[in-house]
Amino acid sequence: MKYLYRFLIFALLILAAAGCHHAPDEVLIRQAIDKVAQATEQVDAAAVLQPVSDDFDGNSGAMSRQDIANLLRVAKFRGETLHAVLGPVDVQPRGERYVASFTVTLTSGGKVFPSELGVYKVETAWRREGHDWRCYNATWTQQL
Repeated sequence: MKYLYRFLIFALLILAAAGCHHAPDEVLIRQAIDKVAQATEQVDAAAVLQPVSDDFDGNSGAMSRQDIANLLRVAKFRGETLHAVLGPVDVQPRGERYVASFTVTLTSGGKVFPSELGVYKVETAWRREGHDWRCYNATWTQQL
């Protein structure tokens, strides 16, 4: 019986340690990028904006957080379908922040985004806000 108690305590400690394990920051950032791609396909502005900071700056002032929200709301209202296919995501530390680079192919079944469709090279900058990683800056250039 004494061994059974020791085994149960040991098993509980193992489970507690496993429950306390946090994913590395790089993995959390990759997961956030994947979720944004999935939310884009759902044309879900709230989900796309979840990891985007309030002071987000896109392409040196060309697009703010509010601009993204408005664009997605118009697309949703018009019944737009969007598809976002991510290439490999490279995440590199920069001090206490991270930079994630990737390509994304955007396609659409409607008419809201025709000139913006194609393959983009994207670089995003991330910082921790509380317990979450937030994208505060992004630059993108159309490749095709």
